[in-house]
Amino acid sequence: MGGVPELEETDTPKDPLTEPLRKVLGGTTAKVMAEHLGLHTVGDLLHHYPRRYAERGELTRLADLPLDEHVTVVAQVADARVHTFNQGRGKRLEVTLTDGSGSLRIVFFGRSVHHHHRELLPGRRGMFAGKVGVFNRKLQLSHPAYELLGADSGKEAVDAFAGKLIPLYPACKQLESWKIAKAVATVLESLGATGWAGVADPLPSALRGEYGLPSLPEALEKVHRPRSKADVEQARSRLKWDEAFVLQVALARRRLAEGQLPAVPRKPREGGLLDAFDARLPFTLTDGQKAVSREIFDDLASEHPMHRLLQGEVGSGKTLVALRAMLAVVDAGGQAAMLAPTEVLAQQHHRSITEMMGELAEGGMLGGAEHATRVVLLTGSMGAAARRRALLDLATGEAGIVIGTHALIEDKVQFHDLGLVVVDEQHRFGVEQRDALRSKGRQPPHLLVMTATPIPRTVAMTVFGDLETSVLDQLPAGRSPIASHVVPAAEKPHFLARAWERVREEAAAGHQAYVVCPRIGDEEEPAGGPGKDGGDGEGGEGADGERRPPLAVLDVAEQLADGPLKGLRVAVLHGRMQPDAKDEVMRRFAAGEVDVLVATTVIEVGVNVPNATVMVIMDADRFGVSQLHQLRGRVGRGSAPGLCLLVSEAPEGSPARARLAAVAGTLDGFELSRIDLEQRREGDVLGQAQSGTRSSLRMLAVIDDEEVIVAARARATEIVAADPELEGLPELRAALDALLDEEREEYLEKG
Repeated sequence: MGGVPELEETDTPKDPLTEPLRKVLGGTTAKVMAEHLGLHTVGDLLHHYPRRYAERGELTRLADLPLDEHVTVVAQVADARVHTFNQGRGKRLEVTLTDGSGSLRIVFFGRSVHHHHRELLPGRRGMFAGKVGVFNRKLQLSHPAYELLGADSGKEAVDAFAGKLIPLYPACKQLESWKIAKAVATVLESLGATGWAGVADPLPSALRGEYGLPSLPEALEKVHRPRSKADVEQARSRLKWDEAFVLQVALARRRLAEGQLPAVPRKPREGGLLDAFDARLPFTLTDGQKAVSREIFDDLASEHPMHRLLQGEVGSGKTLVALRAMLAVVDAGGQAAMLAPTEVLAQQHHRSITEMMGELAEGGMLGGAEHATRVVLLTGSMGAAARRRALLDLATGEAGIVIGTHALIEDKVQFHDLGLVVVDEQHRFGVEQRDALRSKGRQPPHLLVMTATPIPRTVAMTVFGDLETSVLDQLPAGRSPIASHVVPAAEKPHFLARAWERVREEAAAGHQAYVVCPRIGDEEEPAGGPGKDGGDGEGGEGADGERRPPLAVLDVAEQLADGPLKGLRVAVLHGRMQPDAKDEVMRRFAAGEVDVLVATTVIEVGVNVPNATVMVIMDADRFGVSQLHQLRGRVGRGSAPGLCLLVSEAPEGSPARARLAAVAGTLDGFELSRIDLEQRREGDVLGQAQSGTRSSLRMLAVIDDEEVIVAARARATEIVAADPELEGLPELRAALDALLDEEREEYLEKG
């Protein structure tokens, strides 16, 4: 773009992108931007990219407006009428906007009605911003802010705007899109006057040349003031590279640093505990389990700590692979710790591991095998005596394996020789928790991270870019298929009645069932409601447009026990129960003493009851795709086929129903993880906030931009290997420092 110079890496004036916004825009606007959009500097504002562009002369689709979101639309006034109410004392202006795809009503009340009526004449085109609501089952904006495009609706005015791109920014109630656009224009004018002197470009010039990328000033000009769609594409390509490359450099530096740390090699000995365990397995390991185990054993034998991610399908045998790794470490004289996110899961792991090991888990006890070790459980709710015994066994080395919750990381817990940390469901732990456990080894212990949520390759390269990845995509022999069906409860109530009949049939055949609900029932806020897990608030809408509260465990259990499942043994399980009570319910369910377990998502991961064959998920649209896949994996774990029924009141044709149909249509967790990610933002891939509420990735989409991520990773690895401290690339180092604020720096160091 004319007037934007190519900056050399040697230029050293102060970077104008670090200038506080209040100096350029004035205090009031800067204060609103800081408080409501998190924008503090010139660089923050210029990296607040338009979310899309409207063409003047082209009307935006109104058919796709999201409910309860603050939007900006470009539309034309089709009709405007003033109505009176309260016997003429009150006035209301109703304006209908149209764009050819649909219509939208906007309303104004009070003294401003006549002013807006004079301006909003049929045929006028403008930008309108507000929060989308519903009244009488029609979408509307109440008292929207607006700006008309052109002084009149004549052809000349329309033609003057036609073809030009209007950037539409992520906005808030306090600051509409066009006000952000004006602020951006002010900032760009001030930068243009100085020729962008001192702007640090994080991409080395050789890399820009290799991929034909514009300089950073040119990209920022084009993304905010595009003259054509080609300008937008060129700018987006460059800005995606910035995000991918700087992130991959951060991860490459961490991989390099951790690869140089010392660790105690842990080689399993022949004829030891691992061999004894393998000999007592009643089945043969899958080829996938053998291959992944070899990768892990090679890492454990290294003089540098293993950092490996083990991901796989629900039920692919990750726990068995992790247990064999722990046994190999015990064989080598070390100890292994498995960190689980909940007490239910920690108890489940302890139960299943001691069952699999048998007398090999009874080290030092009467009847213990020759090579046996001790497997202890450590949770916050244990009694004082049991806790003291467990702590003593860990400190003396009697216990080779410990399984626990965050109680493992307390100061009182001391290990004799911690050699391996296994973290189950890594995304549920804070950085400090993982770090505290790893610091308990004499030297950095080996780390194995497990996740039952399959992760697309490019996500693994970003979210877990510092870990080597192993994938288990093969289910063990004897696993039964799971049939999944959507039950549209509102449209076809007899389908729901049939669902309860199926539960009764399975119970009569000697099997068991789960019924899952989004919340417990003794709290005000939903426990797993729409915002949390990807549910988008479409099921169960009443006639007034309001959505009913999510179904609750306590209510549903009572209704089922007194109604369609009367006579069956129904129990409840949820996170607010006392740990002893939870464990007792799971023990009874595992022993076949309970026919139907009504639970929250506390049973989502790790619970293994092979006799459970059917799962009914109530308000299924309130859960995310990956979560539904996790829940479904609790059935079909034995020889009998599994059945998963997704009950929903979401209307046919809605995004929520499409999501449920996708889950019902495939058992491929990797395919579902792509669908899930496409519907949610990636989250802050560097920090602990992986829920999608904030993101260091503004332009890069980890699903769509695989080529950029792969190339950026390769180039970042080369550059860091040649210059770990980036001394020859000060602009890149500055960008890295900006990305790694204190919180994220801590994350990268601790992992």
